Amino acid sequence: MYKISKQFAFSAAHSLHGLPDDHPCTRLHGHNYVVTVHLRSKELNETGFVKDYNELKIVKQYIDEHIDHRNLNDIMHPLNSSAENLARMFFDIFKPMLPELYAVEVSETPKTSAIYEPDGQ
Repeated sequence: MYKISKQFAFSAAHSLHGLPDDHPCTRLHGHNYVVTVHLRSKELNETGFVKDYNELKIVKQYIDEHIDHRNLNDIMHPLNSSAENLARMFFDIFKPMLPELYAVEVSETPKTSAIYEPDGQ
């Protein structure tokens, strides 16, 4: 199995609901997010790639046009704008365009990340 990944960055604000009122994440705050798309294939294409990294510009384009410098609560409502839900949202958006996609990782800080990888992938 061959695997590749590529990272994309954006900044956005959000607040999380369902937490105790004194939890800091209930207040509007922002992160410099990093999204990593993970692709894999049993075989390489005729060029010797899982996927040409240039073909992943659709991810950057989507993030730049729809996510960057926005309030994620407006985009993801009624879901909570957690890193876990973001990872799933990005997977669902990009899987139809990138059949090799098997997981999406979302990091809110350099020390934390959430990964969405469906069962059976």
